[in-house]
Amino acid sequence: MLLSFLFFSVLCLVQTKSIIEPCTSSFSCPSLLSYLLPWDSKLSEIATRFNVNVSDILAANYVYPITTTTSYANEILRAKSIVKIPIACPCVDGIRRSMSTIYTVQPSDTLATISDGFGGLVSGEQIKNVNSINPTNPLVNGGKIVIPLPCSCLNNVNNGGNVVYMSYVVQKGESLGSIAMVYGTTVSDMKTVNGIAEAAVDPGDILSVPISACSSAPLNWYNESLIVPNGSYALTATNCIKCTCAPLDLKMQCNPSGLDVPCYNLHCKGSNLLIGDVHVEHSKTGCNVTQCVYRGHRGGKILSSMMNSSYLMCPGI
Repeated sequence: MLLSFLFFSVLCLVQTKSIIEPCTSSFSCPSLLSYLLPWDSKLSEIATRFNVNVSDILAANYVYPITTTTSYANEILRAKSIVKIPIACPCVDGIRRSMSTIYTVQPSDTLATISDGFGGLVSGEQIKNVNSINPTNPLVNGGKIVIPLPCSCLNNVNNGGNVVYMSYVVQKGESLGSIAMVYGTTVSDMKTVNGIAEAAVDPGDILSVPISACSSAPLNWYNESLIVPNGSYALTATNCIKCTCAPLDLKMQCNPSGLDVPCYNLHCKGSNLLIGDVHVEHSKTGCNVTQCVYRGHRGGKILSSMMNSSYLMCPGI
C-alpha cells in the first residue's frame, strides 16, 4: 500500500478535500459510503438513489429481515439519519471512484441541489465535470447524469488488519478525534490513510475511514471470498448463507440465513449439525468441539465440512 501516492483534491469552488487513490488494477473492492439523509426517505428510495439493493443496505447496517426484505422497502428513515451504503469501488480512468450511480434530473434541480441530495458525498463541480455540463450542454429535466462517488480500496488493509474503507463527510463540530472514536480507529490512522499532516478538518471534507473487517481468506473457501465490515453481515450462496463479522474477535461466522428462499445442503454430510452449529463434548482432559463450517458454493451446491478441535479448557461457545 503506497500511501505516499495518496493526495488530497482541493476543489476550487467549494474548497472541500477528499482522498484520491491512484490505481491501475481492473479489480473492484467492497467499500462504504456514510450517507447523512438530507430529508425523510423510504429505504427503497435510498436504494434507488445509489443503485444498490435494499437487502445490501440492510446488511451493511445490520438490520436483519425475518423472512424477506419487502416489508422494509417502504420504511421511512428520518432526515439526519446516517445510513451506510455498500458500493463496489472500481478503478476508473486511473483513480478509485464509483461511477455506477445514474441520476434522473428533476425539474427544479441544480448542481447544488443534486449534491445536497447525495449528502455532500459529491460536489456540484464534480458532477459538472464528469458529465461535461456547460451552457451548451445544460441539465435537462428527465436527463440522465452520472454521479461520481468517492471510494477507496488501499488493498483492504490497515496496519496489517483487514478493513473496508468508508467515505465520510465531515459535519460541523466534528474532529478527526470524534470521528475516529465513533468508528473504532485512531487519529494517527486517520491522518495516515488520508495523507494529512494536521488533525484539523473542515465541514464538507470527505475522509476515508478504515472500518475493521472479517475476511474469508483464512477459511479455505472454494472459489469464493468475502470481506465483511465489522458490525454488518453479508448474504451469499444465493441468499442461503448469512456471514456475520463478530465485533470483538473479528472472526467471520456463517449460518443459514433463514430467509424464505430455497436452500439445500445446509447440513454437514453425515451429521445432524447445520452450518454454524457447534457440538461440545466434555472429556476428562477438557473437551472436544465439533463444528459444521461453511466452505463456499459451487454450481448451486452449498459446501461445508466438519472441523474438530480439542481444548484443555472448554471455550465459551
